[in-house]
Amino acid sequence: MAIKMLQEAVANILNFHNYLVERTDARVKDYPLMQSPVRMTLILMGYVVVALYLGPRLMAKRKPFQLKEAMIIYNFSMVAFNAYIVYEFLMSGWGTTYTWRCDLCDPTSSPEALRMIRVAWLFYFSKYIELLDTMFFVLRKKHSQITFLHIFHHSFMPWTWWWGITLTPAGGMGSFHAMVNAVVHVIMYFYYGLAAAGPRFQKFLWWKKYMTAIQLTQFVLVSVHISQYYFMEKCDYQVPVFIHLIWIYGTFFFVLFSNFWVQAYIKGKRLPKQTEDTDGAKPNGTAGKVESNGVHTENGFAPHANGTADYGKVKEV
Repeated sequence: MAIKMLQEAVANILNFHNYLVERTDARVKDYPLMQSPVRMTLILMGYVVVALYLGPRLMAKRKPFQLKEAMIIYNFSMVAFNAYIVYEFLMSGWGTTYTWRCDLCDPTSSPEALRMIRVAWLFYFSKYIELLDTMFFVLRKKHSQITFLHIFHHSFMPWTWWWGITLTPAGGMGSFHAMVNAVVHVIMYFYYGLAAAGPRFQKFLWWKKYMTAIQLTQFVLVSVHISQYYFMEKCDYQVPVFIHLIWIYGTFFFVLFSNFWVQAYIKGKRLPKQTEDTDGAKPNGTAGKVESNGVHTENGFAPHANGTADYGKVKEV
């Protein structure tokens, strides 16, 4: 009986896999990591194992790596990459032919549709590059920052986006949140690049408080834009479930970061405290337990120089 149930379960999984392969948009099948959900799932599972198990154990008896130069290069490279993604989103629809209302996925092989598919894949691939955020934590022995929510976000985003560009690769209103997210990443990685550069650039980081405001604005824009779907008399977006998921995602993180804003800047419970210890300057160019962005790491919130911003250690999105 148990063997028969197991066989049926395996058969159902294989049937679902075959269904996905059949449904995969032919225009995106030749892109790396797009042939099957198995490969990308294994990569992300490996990431979780390394971040939570192998990495901390390999670093247990080693000193933290000083990765200042690597983080500077990484952060400013991500600024350039995300700026290019924003430009391509604009040129492939959002700045040319889209109405910013009920924009459908383009099923054709027009140059604009193929350009949108390409930038959608680039955005998807950027989420794998961002796994380096966690690797910097591991190598610098910042294990307290590698929490469930941090890991969930870094693994959940590329996993869900695989489904998005498998079924609806040619943009439409479901790609708006990706463009906005890339804009926010341009700003945030620029901030983290300056923060990683050391004390000389601290005077240019006075706008740290507005980072949270920028994130909140992102979630508002995404939620408001996608909410139009519910008030239109007719909108034949090809995969409505993605509309619902985007709205839930935007609303969830708006609540999360709103709570941080209240705690940090209205109630003042999470404002940075200047402290020093006998270690002197830290590898990221800070003194004592104050990170390079001026936020005390013991108060539960620390946007770090490798490109992560944690509310209760939650990565920025």
